[in-house]
Amino acid sequence: MQNPPLGSKAVCYGHRVMYDFNVFEMMLFTLWIYLPGFLVNTFAMMWGKWLPKTGYGPWPIDGGRVHKDGNRILGDGKTWNGLIGGSLTSGLLCVLMTMIPENWIFISPTEAATGWAANAFLVGTFLGFTSLVGDSTGSYFKRRKGMKREGEVSSKAPLLDTLPFAISVFVFGQIFLTNSDHGSRDLIVPMLMLVVITPILHRSFNLIGYKIGWKDVPY
Repeated sequence: MQNPPLGSKAVCYGHRVMYDFNVFEMMLFTLWIYLPGFLVNTFAMMWGKWLPKTGYGPWPIDGGRVHKDGNRILGDGKTWNGLIGGSLTSGLLCVLMTMIPENWIFISPTEAATGWAANAFLVGTFLGFTSLVGDSTGSYFKRRKGMKREGEVSSKAPLLDTLPFAISVFVFGQIFLTNSDHGSRDLIVPMLMLVVITPILHRSFNLIGYKIGWKDVPY
């Protein structure tokens, strides 16, 4: 039996059937279903920047506490409003992804229209949250290296700013989303390849966010 063509899978909860994709298509598919986790850092930045303008927050996750090395545990850049707001926005993005019209890449509107939106929201929120957990882990190690945040400007560390969130969201997806395509072992190789190019992807997303005013710095 011939495998179904590219474009017939639901965005957030496919059927654990890997089609006859080539490597590039597999990478695109993996990036697509994990997109809420790859964009969440920009969403978190938006919540961290805009919510305090309403008089609420920011609320640093570390509560301003200092590590025994004399540096902040995470710093002012990692806030509860960013973590929660960013994660929920990723959930909303995942819902919107299920509504893309038929015949668009990887989308099955038939499944999106049969009550799966709530599941999409949970999956997207999970991807966003686990990505931000990885991002915060990277910040923890940056602070241990003495790399600080001064106002709106944070020290640059290309690998610690990019790899932890990608590794985290992929690992959590493989462990906990085993009933969806996110947890398919067929995606491990594409995931590894995406981790390698994530610094480029992350830089590109951040440049876009900076150009449209969502981020204060282009990294």
